[in-house]
Amino acid sequence: MISLQFLLTALVVVVIPGTGVLYCVALGLGRGRRASVWAALGCTIGIVPHLAAATVGLAALLHASALAFQVVKLAGIAYLLWLAWQALRTGGALSVAPDAAPLSGPRIALRGALINILNPKLSVFFLALLPPFLSGDPGTATLEMAVLGGLFMALTFAVFVLYGALAARARDRVLQNPSALR
Repeated sequence: MISLQFLLTALVVVVIPGTGVLYCVALGLGRGRRASVWAALGCTIGIVPHLAAATVGLAALLHASALAFQVVKLAGIAYLLWLAWQALRTGGALSVAPDAAPLSGPRIALRGALINILNPKLSVFFLALLPPFLSGDPGTATLEMAVLGGLFMALTFAVFVLYGALAARARDRVLQNPSALR
């Protein structure tokens, strides 16, 4: 059921930076490792509705309806613009300071989840990516989709945590270097 081709395809898709990676890196740079892990968790949880939609065929409806796709897309753009505004404000996610006010983990995760929930490309992605890796047996299709989706989510979480940890490490180096802080 699980092929090396699927794992490699999923890894390539996850490694390519998108909005979730940017969110994790921004939190890693601005708030540190803990915040970036919460961001990765939220982004990973935000995949669940798209996986569920693809599994029950709703993604096909979203793909077929240009209006529904555009509405979700515009809502996602509006949300990303709002997040960017919040990040650029004083004390936002990109504020690199050792004493930055902490953001709650669940709030960071909620924002990450919303980033992925409002990304209609994920539904289309699952609709296009998962079926070629299924066995073709209608009796096991749902289970196979769930397993492949779960693997995709695990890869997403691991890669996003890695991106965030690298960003947090860069943040720590900057904060420990007085000349870099100036």
